[in-house]
Amino acid sequence: MVSTVFDRSRPDTRLVAQALEPAEQSVYWLDELPARPAMPALRGRERADLAVVGGGYAGLWTALLAKERDPDARVVLLEGRRIGHAASGRNGGFVEATLTHGAGNGETRFSTELAELDRLGMANLDAIEQTVESRAWQCEFERVGSIAVATEPYQLAALAEAHDGDTELFHDGGRMRAIVDSPTYLGGLESTRDTALVHPGKLARSLVDACLDAGVEVHESSPVRRLQAEPDAVLLSTEHGTVAADRVALATNAYPSLLKRYRLHTVPVYDYVLMTEPLSAEQLKAIGWQGRQGLADLANQFHYYRLTADNRILWGGYDAVYHYGGRIRAAYENRRASFETLAAHFLTTFPQLEGIHFTHRWAGVIDTSSRFCAFHATAHAGRVAYSAGFTGLGVAATRFAADVMLDQLAGLTTERTSLAMVNEMPLPFPPEPATYLAVQAVRVALDRSDHQEGRRGPFLRTLDAVGLGFDS
Repeated sequence: MVSTVFDRSRPDTRLVAQALEPAEQSVYWLDELPARPAMPALRGRERADLAVVGGGYAGLWTALLAKERDPDARVVLLEGRRIGHAASGRNGGFVEATLTHGAGNGETRFSTELAELDRLGMANLDAIEQTVESRAWQCEFERVGSIAVATEPYQLAALAEAHDGDTELFHDGGRMRAIVDSPTYLGGLESTRDTALVHPGKLARSLVDACLDAGVEVHESSPVRRLQAEPDAVLLSTEHGTVAADRVALATNAYPSLLKRYRLHTVPVYDYVLMTEPLSAEQLKAIGWQGRQGLADLANQFHYYRLTADNRILWGGYDAVYHYGGRIRAAYENRRASFETLAAHFLTTFPQLEGIHFTHRWAGVIDTSSRFCAFHATAHAGRVAYSAGFTGLGVAATRFAADVMLDQLAGLTTERTSLAMVNEMPLPFPPEPATYLAVQAVRVALDRSDHQEGRRGPFLRTLDAVGLGFDS
């Protein structure tokens, strides 16, 4: 086995413990938001032209775009807890143009229409930027681009081959360290247009405020327990109320689908995140990072990181933890081993920041599909639409999914609904215990690959051959 830079340059465990000691188990993005009263739970029976289940980005975009298409439509949104409490308030704030979880995954799965998907993904990101600007949303949106960094020699060749010299720029080690200074960097590929950064909590708050201004009826603390299709409406039942809707959009992310046929098409995988205290002027000078680009390294088990508006560093990724049965529990969010690993890898990447403290630690679930990007489905004679499986890259893709669902519910044939990506379904995951055993085997195989200069062993190659190849 070949060691990685994180094996070769491990920080002292005492430094890791000191860095983590003040970190509260709390979501920085949500703590940043001003308090607001909860919106009322659904009570009694309501009638709607469109009901949206889920108050994350996908549900909020669907409700808002539905009102833009038809301002007179009665749109009701049902959220089980509080708006943005789950993935939409816990992510890294990377707003990516890709609809396919990156070029590699897109080339493998959608090669015949990848150019079209890339064009639509960029147009979708442009539309988000235009919406933020035209509506004057205060959500810290920055179109700063991103850099994929090589930390091992075998990763450099792929980066050098990938750049187009226009919007993708290859940097050798010296140039890369001049942009952001880390002794781990051997090179980087900078994409200048396909990534923005945002404050996730403020984006969710901006979206729900826009929905309310447009006349969307929003109910929090209203988890939908049952979906039942009747001849004249689709009924959504909560503990204290019912919505009878002509059309329903399901945007439930990692939570079990209300459509039983799709409950094995996603699994919830826990992702872990740290946030530092604000960097001083001296600390910022020590690492550079003048362009504020988002960063990620190239291992199977990768890290993603970015600066906030007040110059904290968000540092997340690496571990991806699945619990038996696909359970989602608050207790799973506090995993000491994952936070210690992240903190150690942070100090390996930026040893010049020794002595820094993390103020927040948290986790959230990612709705992973077997093709590692979103899928789209309909049910009940086209009256119900469902999008899920964003696999950690949904901040922008949820808006595209909203348009897909609205097209489908309107019975429209559009460029979006004609895509093979939209019309083909990924393979479902197997029932337990097979999924748990498979996920654990994949984690071991990916770690082994990272310690074998990226070479994929027989198990991973077999998964690739049957369309289940994992791309973290």
